[in-house]
Amino acid sequence: MWENIATGFTLFLTVQNILAITVGVCLGVTVGAIPGLTATMAVALALPFTFALDPVTGILLLVGVYKGGVFGGSITAILIRAPGTPAAACTLLDGYPLAQKGQAGKAMNMALYASCIADFLSNLSLIFFASMIAGLALAFGPPEYFWLICFSLTVVISISGSSLTKGLISGLLGLLTSTIGLDLVYGTQRFTFDNFNLMAGVSYIPLLIGLFALPEAIDFYMRRIKPHVVKPADRSRVTRDEFRRSLPAILRGSFIGVIIGTIPGAGATAAAFLSYGEARRTSKSPETFGKGNIEGVAASEAGNNGVAGATLIPLLALGIPGDVVTAVILGAFMLQGLTPGPLMFQDNITIIYAIFIGIMLSSLVLFGSGKLAIRYFAKIADIPRHILLPIVLLFCVFGSYAVQSQMFDVGVMLAFGVLGYLMMKINMAAAPFLMGFILGPLFEDNLRRSFLISEDIGIFFRSPICWIFIAITLFSLFVGVRREVRSTRSKRRALREGQA
Repeated sequence: MWENIATGFTLFLTVQNILAITVGVCLGVTVGAIPGLTATMAVALALPFTFALDPVTGILLLVGVYKGGVFGGSITAILIRAPGTPAAACTLLDGYPLAQKGQAGKAMNMALYASCIADFLSNLSLIFFASMIAGLALAFGPPEYFWLICFSLTVVISISGSSLTKGLISGLLGLLTSTIGLDLVYGTQRFTFDNFNLMAGVSYIPLLIGLFALPEAIDFYMRRIKPHVVKPADRSRVTRDEFRRSLPAILRGSFIGVIIGTIPGAGATAAAFLSYGEARRTSKSPETFGKGNIEGVAASEAGNNGVAGATLIPLLALGIPGDVVTAVILGAFMLQGLTPGPLMFQDNITIIYAIFIGIMLSSLVLFGSGKLAIRYFAKIADIPRHILLPIVLLFCVFGSYAVQSQMFDVGVMLAFGVLGYLMMKINMAAAPFLMGFILGPLFEDNLRRSFLISEDIGIFFRSPICWIFIAITLFSLFVGVRREVRSTRSKRRALREGQA
């Protein structure tokens, strides 16, 4: 084993490999920070450049782009409320309020620390537990997925803002929107109004940009423009106490990210929201979440970055891609004449070790490039809003159009921008809408697949994994509702005392 590790280290230790991982991470951070350009798109665009490279160099370039892209999405989510990637949508819940308080530097630094720690732990889990965790992921069938999604939907309680009722309505609207398009089983149209563009459903990126980035711009132009006041430079830093307070949320989020990452199809966005919900549930001051709590930023970033390394576990151990990005990376393996799976550990173990060493290095590179990115991107917060917002609008239009090169998607972005603005005006949180929209297709798909396998409802109670998720779903609902009831009673008591 040690001889193989030494050979793998020698195979990795070349200028090309170190350069590939560095360039990949920097490229990923830059692309991830542009709203509308996802890590998936960046990896796909980088794929052709790997054809002429050695297998290790090519794979490390793609892995670097992926990891950088996941972190880069948090930068614009914090600075301008426009998540660069879908996985960063949860980060803006507390990151943007912190930026509004003049603490954008603190939010971005915490996002970087949480991302690097989660990424490092995820890499360790990939190296030491790949085969074991991948075996666990294989035990998931449609009923197990169904209960996992049910548990994930309980996070809506945590991200509902000041009103649980409005949060639930927002989540249901998201679920309803996710049903637009063709029925996957029967092929019938649902809410398409015979519009060809809606046959495939509502595009995710235009909806995301419209819902979160556009309302700020609309609100700015609807109000009277005030003269720009020059703010003092943002010199806020994460204190030792804040880091120590956030560390449990980071570790918990990393663990959640690793588990979700090993389950094919679950995705980094769901991991970020789950981690955020868990951090709020266990926090001593849950009422501060959504208003600029640094633990919220740490939890969501740990959740989505914990997925990054773990998604490679089913790919390398079993040859099954964990998400779209790893599906592209699988293509890169195949083009290099390598077939991920158990036989690869037997036939190409030195290549595996070389890739592992490069992946471990990527966490350090991510930290260095993230620090540089924060230094320069933080200046965005000082740009006058009447100059910044037209640029943001331009990125919004470009990002929406770039998805499928269709003006229809720009219209979708505008429509959801207006919806997001109206929701903002009536204090209805947009995050539950996004959560419902993301999880809706998975919820419906696994429910129907379960019934296709067996018409007996007992299929939903067939395994210990089902019962575990049923138990934690009920527990999560109980804790969330109890907290909401206590909060309502406390507000009423304060109101009565104020009137007295």
